[in-house]
Order: sequence, then C-alpha cells, then structure tokens
Amino acid sequence: MTGARVAAVGVVTGWGEGVASLPAEARVAAAGRHVVPAPRPALDGERFRRATRECLLAVAAAEAMLTRAGLDREAIAGPGTALVFVTAAGYGASNAEFIEGAGALHFPYTAPSAISAEVAIEYGLGGPYVILIGGPATTVDGLWQASLLLARRRCERAVVLAVETYAECAALWERGRWQVDWPLVEAAACALLVAGPHGVRYEAVAEPVLLEGAVEARAGQTLACGPLIALAVAGATGAGRTRVTGTWRGRRAGVEVDVVPTAA
Repeated sequence: MTGARVAAVGVVTGWGEGVASLPAEARVAAAGRHVVPAPRPALDGERFRRATRECLLAVAAAEAMLTRAGLDREAIAGPGTALVFVTAAGYGASNAEFIEGAGALHFPYTAPSAISAEVAIEYGLGGPYVILIGGPATTVDGLWQASLLLARRRCERAVVLAVETYAECAALWERGRWQVDWPLVEAAACALLVAGPHGVRYEAVAEPVLLEGAVEARAGQTLACGPLIALAVAGATGAGRTRVTGTWRGRRAGVEVDVVPTAA
C-alpha cells in the first residue's frame, strides 16, 4: 500500500483561469446574473472544431494542471495514468442542444463519457477509467477512488477531472432553482494525484470545513468542481495537509490529503 498527494490542480472558471482570478464575493461580482459562463477555449486542431464547450473546457483544465505541475503531456501519457471524471451537469448542455435539433452530428456528445474521452484521447491516458455522476460530495468520492487506485498500485498517477456548464440549459436550472444558490458559475478543474508518504482519509459523513464555504463564496456554485477548486486554493496558500468536504443533495463527504504548494 502507498499514500497519495495532490501534485497540482488546474482550474478554469467563468471568472478566468486559476484561483487568483476568483472574485472576493461571487454574488457581488455576478451583478445579478444567475449564470456566469466560461468562454469557449480556443484550441487548435480539427478534432476540436466540432467539440462542445464542456469538452474544450476539460482539455483546458488538464493543460492548466500540467502547467502548474511543471510537466509536459508525455509525463501523463500511457497506461500508468488513471482518469476519474465527475459531473452533475456537464453533459446537460449537449443533451439540450441535441433535443432542440442540433442534428445527429452531435449525438455522441450527449453521453457523459464524451467529456472525459476528449481528455483521454488528447493526452493518451490509458489507465483505469471511472465516471461518477453527482455534485461536490461525489467529487470527494472520486478523490478517494483515485487514492485507492494508487494505493492498490493499479496506476502510477491519477487525474481527477470535473466539468460543469449551464448556459445552454439554464432554463432547467431556473425550474429547479431550489437545488442550488445563485450564481451558477461554469467551471472545469483537473487534479493530478501521485504517490505520497501519507494515506488519504475518507469520511462518508463529514462535518463541513470552512474551506468549503469560503470557496463557494468566492467561486459561486461550481458543483462537482468545488472540492477540486478548494484543493487548488490550498495549494496556492501552501496548506500542506488539507481537509476538503463537499455537499450534494443532503449528503456530505470529506477527504484529508497532502497538497503540494503551487502557484495560484
């Protein structure tokens, strides 16, 4: 058995790239907007020409993670890298567009796996592959699953990815507004977990930590991306051992993990 640590986290949100772009107060910065969209990343390549925004945001977050880790893409390519993908709403936009008549060309993008598949293809990730559907608590579950893959030597490193977009299906959230607070902020976050000296401690029912509320106040409602953004904030402040929690539909989970200090 081995431990795990968070080597780096890449973050892209409607506020910009990195945690330094987050405002002091999301509600104030949103200026009454219910949704703060993230621009479509400008990525080169014919394959990205027809890709959905959520797919492009996922690739942009992975690239930001590599930059913060000081790695090139070859460092994560191959069967040694596992991929754990979490989203609550990231595939809702493509489903809404398809239902509204976007055409059969976009049908493959209605599957939740389309987002993580773009990252796996772009970076050549060939290790174990897990997809979880849910909000912040589910991302905590995903971090735990990634640490288990490392501990059991099923992989040499693990990428934990979360993506949330809302603009194309904002009406659905308007009708279900009791489930979330405003503003909804589009985001993509990607964490790299590597072997470390200490294990990851998981709590299926956890007490909330201040970091969860502080990140939500600054970033807004980023759903599954929230715990990864919290880890990015911890890394930017040099926190070391960090406990993050996530809440979704009445369930709260938490993990405690080592975080390598990185630039904001």
